[in-house]
Amino acid sequence: MHVLVATDGKLDAELAARFAAPLAGPEGQVTALTVVEIPRGLVAELRSVFGELPATDVDCEAEYVGVGDAGHDPVGWPGDDAIIKRYLDDKLSERCGPLAAALSDSGVATTTKVVEGEHPAKVIVEMAADIGADVCLIGAHGQGLFEGLLGSVGTKVTRQAKCPVLVMR
Repeated sequence: MHVLVATDGKLDAELAARFAAPLAGPEGQVTALTVVEIPRGLVAELRSVFGELPATDVDCEAEYVGVGDAGHDPVGWPGDDAIIKRYLDDKLSERCGPLAAALSDSGVATTTKVVEGEHPAKVIVEMAADIGADVCLIGAHGQGLFEGLLGSVGTKVTRQAKCPVLVMR
């Protein structure tokens, strides 16, 4: 059985592993997913502001410098894609690392994924379909002041997913 565990880092890793491991079984696997929203408008605004400053002392040949749009990168400014990739990798490690470790201790094959997206519920539902998840496990807690009015990510996933959804408090 393939279990998708979606987390924003606030899902109790040990508790989630205690549910996901038996669901997956000894031959199954778990995919731990986190969705990160990166406001690209802010990135563009920062580039325009910092592009007006004198060039910084950055090694343009360094491994972390990405390739940007030709003619649009300020001189000496590290590539946006490389910085965003580093940020996503950090979020993956921070949010999914403890869960992956707990699942590994249970002997379950685990894959971790980070996806940049504006609508976490949509990304989770699409990922569940893409990987052929048999069940999706997600936290019940929410973020923000308007959650009751607009609906939580967990509620949206429960309504839209084609597979069963286990919602954990």
